[in-house]
Amino acid sequence: MSDPYETTEAHLDRLLGRALNSFDLPDLLVERLGTALAHSSSLYTTHHSPAAGLWRETHRHTYLLADGGSASLWELAYRLRGDRDTRCEVFASKAELGLAVTGLFGEAPAESVLDPSPAGGHDGDGEGEDDLSVLSALFAASTPQERNREYAMEESADHARRVLRRAENLDRPGESVAALLRSAYGHRITQAFGGRQCLADGRDAGFSLYEHAFVLLDGSELSLWEVEHTATPDGRHMCEVYESEAVARGAMEVRARVR
Repeated sequence: MSDPYETTEAHLDRLLGRALNSFDLPDLLVERLGTALAHSSSLYTTHHSPAAGLWRETHRHTYLLADGGSASLWELAYRLRGDRDTRCEVFASKAELGLAVTGLFGEAPAESVLDPSPAGGHDGDGEGEDDLSVLSALFAASTPQERNREYAMEESADHARRVLRRAENLDRPGESVAALLRSAYGHRITQAFGGRQCLADGRDAGFSLYEHAFVLLDGSELSLWEVEHTATPDGRHMCEVYESEAVARGAMEVRARVR
């Protein structure tokens, strides 16, 4: 979307010209932007939901102003189900952008807090209940559902490298997965399970599960599933990484069954 030889004035005119709601921007802000001396544009998040026929990107456009200050415009480019053409809207703040995303797509943007862990679990007062069956239900993968992706653009390939580097399990993803993730340019971390305490080897152990979802340069998506737990002989914190949610949850169940 950006031409390195485009003047700041032309860039601003083109941005406001394609935005469907540019008339909603505060007049004072538009006047200040008219004095811009330089600009920088960057992709902030990208979202893919092929099954739902939805696509969107957010861009941040930052301008250096004649008074020595700076101002940013937040652009939302999107296609709704059945759309062939891309629509664009522009906002004066990230908060307004978030409200627009919620209004259009019915969901919070990627900057929101981690998704809450699923409801359920065992509070320990069901006398006589089979502990192993409780653990199986607790760690069982839920019915697969479509996941709406909105990715943050923040050194995603390096993030993938660090996730793989801290994995201690021998069956962690190998070099073929690592090679694919070198082309990652966006990622999102979601907590799929967390805060559960279970008996492992006669003592309490904590378990959490995180999905590290990545979007690759070819547009495909790839996830790493990270299990964090303290079901270790000395109670220390340990990380394990798997290629699928089912295998990760199975590993948690195995760790919790240890006696």
